[in-house]
Amino acid sequence: MELFLLTLALLFSSLLIKKIYEQRRNQNCYILDYTCFRPSDDCELNTDICGDIVKGHKNLGIDDFKFLLKIILSSGIGERSYIPRNIISGKGLEEEHSSSLPEAISEMEEYFYSTLDELFSRSGISPPQIDVLVVNVSMFSPSPSLSARIVNRYKMREDIKVYNLSGMGCGASLISVDIVQNIFKRHKKMLGVVVASESMGPNWYAGNEKTMLVSNCLFRSGSCSILLTNNPELKHRAKFRLKCMVRTHLGSNDEAYQCAMQREDDMGRVGFHIGKNLPKAASLAMYENLKALAPKVLPIKELVRYLVSTLVQKNDNKGAPSASGSVQVNFKAGIDHFCVHPGGAAVVTGVGKSLGLSEHDLEPARMTLHRFGNTSASGLWYVLGYMEAKRRLRKRDRVMMIGFGSGFMCDSCVWEVVGDLHDRNVWKDCIDEYPPQTLVNPYLEKFGYINEL
Repeated sequence: MELFLLTLALLFSSLLIKKIYEQRRNQNCYILDYTCFRPSDDCELNTDICGDIVKGHKNLGIDDFKFLLKIILSSGIGERSYIPRNIISGKGLEEEHSSSLPEAISEMEEYFYSTLDELFSRSGISPPQIDVLVVNVSMFSPSPSLSARIVNRYKMREDIKVYNLSGMGCGASLISVDIVQNIFKRHKKMLGVVVASESMGPNWYAGNEKTMLVSNCLFRSGSCSILLTNNPELKHRAKFRLKCMVRTHLGSNDEAYQCAMQREDDMGRVGFHIGKNLPKAASLAMYENLKALAPKVLPIKELVRYLVSTLVQKNDNKGAPSASGSVQVNFKAGIDHFCVHPGGAAVVTGVGKSLGLSEHDLEPARMTLHRFGNTSASGLWYVLGYMEAKRRLRKRDRVMMIGFGSGFMCDSCVWEVVGDLHDRNVWKDCIDEYPPQTLVNPYLEKFGYINEL
């Protein structure tokens, strides 16, 4: 018993020292502003257009239609999300020509320049003042890079530090923030911009393999740009301060590595495979991530309870995570708001169950999913925008973000609200409509008959 108490005391002391050190080390990464992209109305995916797109798939049989309907009905997405114009026109459904290179670049530039123009205008920061630029788009990597195109467009400085990420999935925006904050640790008074989006035009799957059709049902158009700084002279203008960041990568686990990946089907058609083992990989990745995050964000009382429960769990399970993938700890003791990746209704529900969150906590993620769909790496910022537009955030509140990415990865971070917020964001024209009193599924009303065929 004495040995147990001594071990507990040593663990507690080391974690407390580490927590204080991490807080001091990361205190100079601020968000000055961020913007999210709202595509034009001609890109809106209502039920009629959705039906036309499904009918336009030449390789689908009645069983495939039923499968697609099942996925769409359970996705949690409404009929006001957006997709690229080439998909709406039907051109993107052709196996031999989904999107030309100029069309793919044009899609990205529309997203990037819209959010960046707004970001620079609102913040009063000019492009030549930017010291660091990180761009992430997983499924499209032309040369010159997308980041180089932004540098050229805005005539940024020759000594700007530029990074272009690809293949890192929905969690890439947090990875990009981590890159910026690590540069901030080595250089003073810097400004950084993160741009996150996904290329859908050239990546629409035209085949009939079910694990690759899922991505067509879930992913939607979206983008965001985030302005960060470590300049103490600008902190009075900041909205959020980064408290901590945790990244977990399970790439050495073959099952986790293969659960979400771009590949060809048996006919050589390229698509994005989402395997049945993805929930298991996500659960394990989240367990490992939150286990590392907990000591950084929990108050002392909850930290002690966490340490005791962790030691007991290790003894009972021989070091393995519980079946539920939960870390058995109350994160609400140290966190006020939760930005859950809006990857799908099942993702939101699963994360909420593991963290013990209420429907009020999950409302921002569910409503983001309903309004905009899964916009990949930019999705978390639409969720944050919902909280801001609903005026939920107050000074000194802590906001936790948690996202996932192929590889397989789980990334999380915690922001502290440090400035006055406003509701002038992507939600401004529709926020009063959410949450609706009754969440009607328009796809069931329109296409429910397919299940009877």
